[in-house]
Amino acid sequence: MAAGWAKDGAVSEQIEASISDELAWMQTRKVPVGDSLTHCADCEDPIPERRRAAIPGVKLCVECQQERDGVYKARGGFNRRGSKDSQLK
Repeated sequence: MAAGWAKDGAVSEQIEASISDELAWMQTRKVPVGDSLTHCADCEDPIPERRRAAIPGVKLCVECQQERDGVYKARGGFNRRGSKDSQLK
């Protein structure tokens, strides 16, 4: 069933493309391996025990990791829907 100007299956294709993009991005991320550091590799602040237990091989404190992740938050900035409303936001 087509919705508006979209062709049949367009919504499913959009969902599949979004999932594929996210999976491809996740595969390029470097997953920490080995022993966790007790202190951050960037700022040398202590890394909490709960963080080290939750993420084996962690090398950065929460603040430094958030700063690095900020680079990746800008991805996916193109308009898949092509509607004027989504372009104005």
